[in-house]
Amino acid sequence: MKLATLKNGTRDGVLVVVSKDLTMCSAVGHIAPTLQAALDDWEHVAARLERVAETLESGSQPAQRFREHDAMAPLPRAYQWLDGSAYVNHVELVRKARGAEMPDTFWTAPLMYQGGSDTFLGPRDEILCAGEEYGIDMEGEVAVIVGDVPMGSAVEDCANAVRLVMLANDVSLRNLIAPELAKGFGFVQSKPSTAFSPVAVTPNSLGTAWKNGKLTLPLNVELNGSRLGNPNAGVDMTFNFPQLIAHAAKTRVLTAGTIVGSGTISNKLEGGAGKTVADGGVGYSCLAEQRVVEMLEHGAPKTPFMSFDDVVRIEMKDEAGVSIFGAIEQTVVQA
Repeated sequence: MKLATLKNGTRDGVLVVVSKDLTMCSAVGHIAPTLQAALDDWEHVAARLERVAETLESGSQPAQRFREHDAMAPLPRAYQWLDGSAYVNHVELVRKARGAEMPDTFWTAPLMYQGGSDTFLGPRDEILCAGEEYGIDMEGEVAVIVGDVPMGSAVEDCANAVRLVMLANDVSLRNLIAPELAKGFGFVQSKPSTAFSPVAVTPNSLGTAWKNGKLTLPLNVELNGSRLGNPNAGVDMTFNFPQLIAHAAKTRVLTAGTIVGSGTISNKLEGGAGKTVADGGVGYSCLAEQRVVEMLEHGAPKTPFMSFDDVVRIEMKDEAGVSIFGAIEQTVVQA
C-alpha cells in the first residue's frame, strides 16, 4: 500500500491512497482525513485502506490522476523527527572533515539527533537558504514512520512498529555544523527543514527489498542532472531500523507518527572511503563525503557545496526500474 498527502490549503493536507505505479490516487477522507489520523487509529483503519488500494489497482475504485507536484510530505508535520546515523562510514568521513576523533562506541551504539518536525518540505518544495556561504548540502536517506513504541522496547518488538517507509533529503548547512557542535548542545541552525518523498509505502509492499529491517536497494542521487551516487541502502548499514527505533525508545515513549531516519546512505569500496560514479564507485549521497575523499586524496576538496538554482533529485527504483516512492526534486533558492 502506498499513501500520500495532497495539498488542500491546510497545514496537514488530505490523505490519499496511491496506485503501485504512482499514476492514480483515491481520497480516503471517509476512513481517515490525514495520515496522522490514520496512524493514530492504525489497527482499525489499515485494513480498510488496504482494501481501497486493492480496488484502486483493479479499476473499481473512484480515482484521480496522482501528480507528485501536488504532494506534501506524507506527514507535513510530525510529533517527532529523530535522525540516526546508521552508516558509520559516513560518520567517519564527515568527522575527518572537521578534525574530530571517531570513538569506538560509534560502532556499538548509533548516533541520533532530534530535528525540527513542525514543518517538513514537500518533494518539490524549494530549499530556501539565506546564503551560499552556509555550505548547503543534501543528504539522501531512508526514513520510517512508526506506530506507538513503549519505552524500553526490545529490538525484536520494534521491528513490528514500522508502519511506513519513505525517502528523505535531510538538508544540512555544513559550514554551520562545526561551530554549532563545538558549543556541545547539538544541531539547530545547521539543520533546516527536511524534505520527504511524495509517497510512503508499507513494508509488506516492498517485498524482498525490505529485509531484516533494511531497505536493500540503491538510492539514486543526482545534482543538476548528473549522477552523484547510487549507494545501496542495505549495504554497510551498521544499525537497522529496529535497532534505531529501540535506541530512540530507550528512555522515552515514541508516539504514533514519529519519524526515524537512517542517516546519509554511505557505502565503502573495497574497505576504503568510496569512489565517484565516474571512477567506477557508487558515489555519494551527500557532497560532504565527496569533499572529504577529495581532501584525503588531493589535500583539498574540489567539489563545491550547492549554489542557488542547483537542483537535487533523490529517487529509488525497484528491480524493474519503476519508481517506488516518487522523486524528491528540489531547487536551491535564496531566502
